[in-house]
Parts: sequence; structure tokens; C-alpha cells
Amino acid sequence: MTRFGQVGIALGALGIVLLLMGLFPGLIGVEPTLGIGVIQVFMLLIGYALLIFGAIIYVRYTFYLGVQINLLQQIGLRLAITGLLLAALAGLADIFGFGSHLRTETGDIFFGNVQAVGIITCFGISSLGVFVYALAGYRQMRIDTPSPDDEVAHVPLA
Repeated sequence: MTRFGQVGIALGALGIVLLLMGLFPGLIGVEPTLGIGVIQVFMLLIGYALLIFGAIIYVRYTFYLGVQINLLQQIGLRLAITGLLLAALAGLADIFGFGSHLRTETGDIFFGNVQAVGIITCFGISSLGVFVYALAGYRQMRIDTPSPDDEVAHVPLA
């Protein structure tokens, strides 16, 4: 179970790769267009979600293995997930039909400045949630590991 932290690292690395592919599609050989398209926004959102979930898994199974989650950590976890949800709503607002650049007969959907600020702000909220989750926990010593204060019976060897 202690190796599950490595899964968090792998998810985070995959998230970074997908995030970079969404930001810079020319890295993988796709012709970049003038603006940011729907597929790029999806790649950004999926990449950042994998990065956040990977960070949460890493913190949980590296620092707080066997320790019950406290209330402040639950708040941080919910803050991270809420930030991801709000980022998805901000990024896909035009597709869902409540954005300012809706598809018409003469115009197409494009990624605006308000959407970019919304996504970046929500990514910051999500990162703050992971930060709270990581710092708010308390480590308890497991029962199977002896502490330095425990008396250990020393048996002479000869």
C-alpha cells in the first residue's frame, strides 16, 4: 500500500503531459490554430484534474498512510474538487450555452479572456485545496513501529 504514492506521481506526470499538450499542441505535431479550440480546453481540464488527483493521492499515501482524515483535510479535498468543477464550467461555458461567445450563423465559439481568467482562478482555488489538504493533517505513529522512548529489552550477546 505504500507504493500507491507512486501511482499519484504517475497520474501527476500524465496530467502535466496532457496539460502541456493542451497548451502547446505543436509539441506533438498538430498544427496550431489561431485561437484555443474545444479539444485544447478539454486537454487542459483533464490534464489539470489528473495533476490534482495525483497530488492528493501522493499526499494521502505518502504522509498520512493509516491516519484518519480530519475535517480540515476534508475541506481542502472538497475545495480542490470544487475548483476543478468551476474551471470546467468556466472553460466550457460557451459550449454549455451560458457563455458570451455563443455559436451563431455568422460566428463561431472562441475562447475569451473572461474564460481564461476564470480557468486560471479556479485552478488556483484547486491548488489551494491540495495545499490545505497537505498541511492540515497530523501524522500519527503507527502501532507497529517502536518510538525512541519505548524501552527495549537488551539481551547481551555472549
